[in-house]
Amino acid sequence: VQLQASGGGLVQPGGSLRLSCKASGTIYNIRDMGWYRQAPGKTRDLVGVVTSGGYATYADSMKNRFSISRDNAENTTYLQMNNLKPEDTATYYCNADVATTAWDGIWTYWGQGTQVTVSS
Repeated sequence: VQLQASGGGLVQPGGSLRLSCKASGTIYNIRDMGWYRQAPGKTRDLVGVVTSGGYATYADSMKNRFSISRDNAENTTYLQMNNLKPEDTATYYCNADVATTAWDGIWTYWGQGTQVTVSS
């Protein structure tokens, strides 16, 4: 299973970005899909998680400006980020809890990260 994150880039303060993360490979079922971010010299922090039913939860500091959704048919999750601030600058990672067959367990896979830089 591979997760490919995309959509990062340079944006001015107050701007918006939409990140995508697509899972591919041998997939029977995807449960939760999540987004995390890691700024230089800091820990990797949770942004939020979306269930297979589309219910999203967020870290408290993210819920007002960030929105997570997913397209189950495309095995893809999206992170919409609005009113971006310089402190949102980080590498953004996605992960997914995946069953590769009906009888195997659930494994967590990570994407490679996509860089978001908020600067004027």
